[in-house]
Amino acid sequence: MLSPSTKKDIRSSYENLRAQLQNFIPRKAQNFLVAELAKTLAGEYNPKRRIMVAEAGTGIGKSMAYLLGSIPYALNNNKKVVVSTATVALQEQLIEKDLPLFRRVVTREFSFVLAKGRQRYCCGQKLAAFASEEGHGQQALFEHKPKKAEIALMNDLHNAYAKGKWSGDRDAWPKTIPDTIWQSIVSDKHTCHSGLTAHRGCPFAKARENLDKADVIVANHSLLMADLELGGGVILPEPEQTLYIIDEAHHLPIVARDFSAASASLLGAASWLEKLNQSASKIANAGDIKRSSRFLDSLQTGIQDLIPSLRSVRDMLSDMPLNSDGVYRFEDGELPEALFNLSKEIQKAAKKANQSLAKLHDLVSERVKDGEIAARLADPIQAESAFFLQRLENLEKVWTLMAQPNANKGAPLARWIQRDAERETDLVVHVSPLEIGWRLDQLLWSRAAGVSLMSATLRALNQFSYFCRQVGLEENDGTRFLALPSPFNYEENAQLVVPNVPFEPQQEQFTAMLPDILLEYLEGQTASLVLFSSYWQMNQVAEKLRLQIKKNGWHLHVQGEASRTATLDAHRKCCEQGKVSILFGTGSFSEGVDLPGNQLTNLIITKIPFAVPTSPVEEAHAEYIERKGGNPFMQISVPEASKKLIQSAGRLLRKEQDSGRVVLLDRRVINRRYGKALLDSLPPFKRVIEYT
Repeated sequence: MLSPSTKKDIRSSYENLRAQLQNFIPRKAQNFLVAELAKTLAGEYNPKRRIMVAEAGTGIGKSMAYLLGSIPYALNNNKKVVVSTATVALQEQLIEKDLPLFRRVVTREFSFVLAKGRQRYCCGQKLAAFASEEGHGQQALFEHKPKKAEIALMNDLHNAYAKGKWSGDRDAWPKTIPDTIWQSIVSDKHTCHSGLTAHRGCPFAKARENLDKADVIVANHSLLMADLELGGGVILPEPEQTLYIIDEAHHLPIVARDFSAASASLLGAASWLEKLNQSASKIANAGDIKRSSRFLDSLQTGIQDLIPSLRSVRDMLSDMPLNSDGVYRFEDGELPEALFNLSKEIQKAAKKANQSLAKLHDLVSERVKDGEIAARLADPIQAESAFFLQRLENLEKVWTLMAQPNANKGAPLARWIQRDAERETDLVVHVSPLEIGWRLDQLLWSRAAGVSLMSATLRALNQFSYFCRQVGLEENDGTRFLALPSPFNYEENAQLVVPNVPFEPQQEQFTAMLPDILLEYLEGQTASLVLFSSYWQMNQVAEKLRLQIKKNGWHLHVQGEASRTATLDAHRKCCEQGKVSILFGTGSFSEGVDLPGNQLTNLIITKIPFAVPTSPVEEAHAEYIERKGGNPFMQISVPEASKKLIQSAGRLLRKEQDSGRVVLLDRRVINRRYGKALLDSLPPFKRVIEYT
């Protein structure tokens, strides 16, 4: 139950917020969202299932709503709040705008911090070692001999860090740090941790201290999954003590699936294993050969088993019929018996090598702690062993998944091989789960103190069922579901026009027809965004229209011809100057593009955003559904298209006073049986359907 003090804090914070903002508009939907979130987290609906899924339409103010509904409850109940987002833009909005504002209005003090993964920080000891004269000769972690410019950059980084002018955060350096440099100094869990005295002041260790002290932590879905995969409470707070606000939650299923997937090359892995074999004695000597000899023997035995086995797999798979993308997928995830048996052998050898190297690495760390070996001598050796440890851990994960028999229940793993893009004679082995819901339940839903999943687009075809299947929730499991419509007056302020075009997108004549149709619907408009189904189609149409657009005195901005930021800024500048401006973009412009007011009044969607299942994972998922007697198109393609179409249409109205029209050039919403469901899932625009 919500305590009187929590209720009082929420009410007081809300009243203070009204007083702080001059143009504050009370919204019933926002107030309802605050109350429902607080009640859910307090267990008023289900003390054993404190989970809420909320679709909150544009303009409700969901970020302020979830801060109001979660932080006062957390502060009164000694819990932490983790807000996880999918985009940098939302993280910046929370850290720079929403949380500072909320801290001014809330009745109790709280602290907040932006959390980043270890890979965004350098290791101070590695940086010092590589920037030193001795370090220039150390190339174990460099793919090539460092160039003068790279050595100069390393020295600049070290000098700035030593003088306190740089925090060690990669994102805080004013210029891009090349991957070749960064990978040689990046913090890693094996060498850069607080258990070693010399590393307690390293950038990631300092960042972790701030995380431990903060009441509210802003992270992203990737970092959230990284922490959960490590067992939870390793980077972020313990799940049992944390209230998770997962914003932009429609991205979570893909991020979670990718985190459970793994891949590794065959000949490439054999190559770095040979390098590890050459370095093994050096690592063992640093760990005291008397104590480390048995681990050295075990490591070298594992490597000697792995290298020929990986080459044997390459030979075994060399005749597989790769498709035009250089891919061969194993049907139903089933491996040939010989490959399955060899996978089990590789998994055992990889595990043996991984455990042995970990022991050698720990022995070196112990000697550093005990003062038996100087840190300056041990650091480069530990950096090298950590580099190989990370690769061995990944190799073991890949082959553990390859050697895992398909379960009788649930979806199989997707397994495929792909030609290496950089080394054509090599193959990369890929393994990925098809469904991740059971894993999310295991790692998060069953452990967290409370969870809210939010987005402006969670439902597909006006139902939560598709999202539930993706994330492992059920509509009758005690989870609280809310669908809150946008406060905008769509019927009065916007039209949805479906013109009577002669061809459908799947017909060859459609692309050739687009230039003339687009000119008709661009005429008389000052700010337009045209969304295409592919870069190829967009560029074809752009080339055909460029001269006519220029002749009309209009300005065309095409995605890909400049950076995303530069393209959008150029469009905004034209709008400010009263010039006719047209944006051409693909699917990535259907989300996260904010063009309020006169920056967008004419949105043209060329086709329903159906995604063709071309990736091996998507193909395997469709295959699995068919095998179960289902229809992949209706169960995956149509729900996904519904969500993307809603997101695309959502670009038009961003504020309550906005107006304009959406033009959909795809007649399938009229003449296909799924079309009505797609139309009915869109906001309630005034519809103008043209018929012959």
